[in-house]
Amino acid sequence: MNHPRPTRVLVIGYVWPEPRSSAAGGHMMQILEAFMQQGWDITFSSPAGAGEHPADLTALGIRQVPIELNSSSFDTFVSELAPDIVLFDRFMMEEQFGWRVEKHCPGALRVLETVDLQCLRDARHQRLKARLKASDDADDFRQLFAPALREEFELMADTDVAKREIAAIYRCDVNLMISDVESQLLIEQFKVPRNLLHWCPLMVDLPIEAPRAFEERTHFLHIGNFRHAPNWDAVLWLKTAIWPLIREQLPHAQLHIYGAYTPPKATALHNPTQGFHVMNWAEDSLEVMSAARICMAPLRFGAGIKGKILDAMLCGTPIVTTPMGAEAMHDQEPWPGAVTHTAREFAERAVALYNNKDQWETAQAQGDALLRSRYRQSVHGPALVEKLLDSLQHLTQIRRDNFTGSMLRHHAHKSTQYMAQWIEAKNRNPQ
Repeated sequence: MNHPRPTRVLVIGYVWPEPRSSAAGGHMMQILEAFMQQGWDITFSSPAGAGEHPADLTALGIRQVPIELNSSSFDTFVSELAPDIVLFDRFMMEEQFGWRVEKHCPGALRVLETVDLQCLRDARHQRLKARLKASDDADDFRQLFAPALREEFELMADTDVAKREIAAIYRCDVNLMISDVESQLLIEQFKVPRNLLHWCPLMVDLPIEAPRAFEERTHFLHIGNFRHAPNWDAVLWLKTAIWPLIREQLPHAQLHIYGAYTPPKATALHNPTQGFHVMNWAEDSLEVMSAARICMAPLRFGAGIKGKILDAMLCGTPIVTTPMGAEAMHDQEPWPGAVTHTAREFAERAVALYNNKDQWETAQAQGDALLRSRYRQSVHGPALVEKLLDSLQHLTQIRRDNFTGSMLRHHAHKSTQYMAQWIEAKNRNPQ
């Protein structure tokens, strides 16, 4: 008796996943877990070198195959693998390999893991820079945090990265959106068809054990990969504006800052006499989060949703953040801590939560409720699988209806193909 072979998936990663270093790495592992639960045959490939803290995919039964940019060796590899689904991790991988996948595996479902909209994050970064250049006031950012979707669109629309990223989204059959706010932006402003987008937030298993109590915790905490520009900016705002205000009210308070890839400019901020401790990478981020009384995420720009904030909810740690940190994370649910707009408000709410057990316990309970209503792996994992299998079944219709994507593939992939072939030929004959 012949048994049908398992669905074959190829993931093309911008980097090898590092779930303990970034939310993007964590989300990729959650997606892979959803595939593994189906018994799917998974291969993970990347042109990147190994990072400092990579996941051991081989131990999970996932093949790891390095690939090269601008090399026809990928054509042979993907033809022999013959995947049913190809998932591009970030739009740059779709640009590099999408035309090769289409040429050699035309029947494969092409899926883009957007992580977050880089064009949105970049536009917000530029807006913050303009605000800081116009005023040396490091306190009040209310106007920065309040743009309408149309204003966001107008900031992004003329940029090269937006044109590249939105084109990649159109060219794919399914796009995984970690933020429902970004889905709304794409649908309303960029006119992306709704059926091309699938909401797939961070996905977690609910904690089994009760979190540590108020009395068992001490100190403030900030955590985030230093290679991610919003995290570095948050540390600077903590250092220059927020932390001095907290120390005025709590002279012995300590802030512990953790992050992968800590640069010298960050370690230079370490100052124990000010209670400002730069701790480098956390071997176990959930352990340090569980020991802290307050998680601080003073993000002045960014996109997507925030892994450190979800980790705080998992650990029962209240979070003080900004509208940028809270965006797309709680819908109409109460925020498990405080959402603030100025440095002074941030400091005041952080101190109040730190000192008030009743407020703190209410916030802890709200975080648990939010986890259960919005982030369960048991809900979103099967929904993702169902979306992909349904799209595979209706692939011809999806592509026929997405004429814009077909047109973009026709033009962009031809130019990308010829450029890649030229680079490959040049690499073979450098003289």
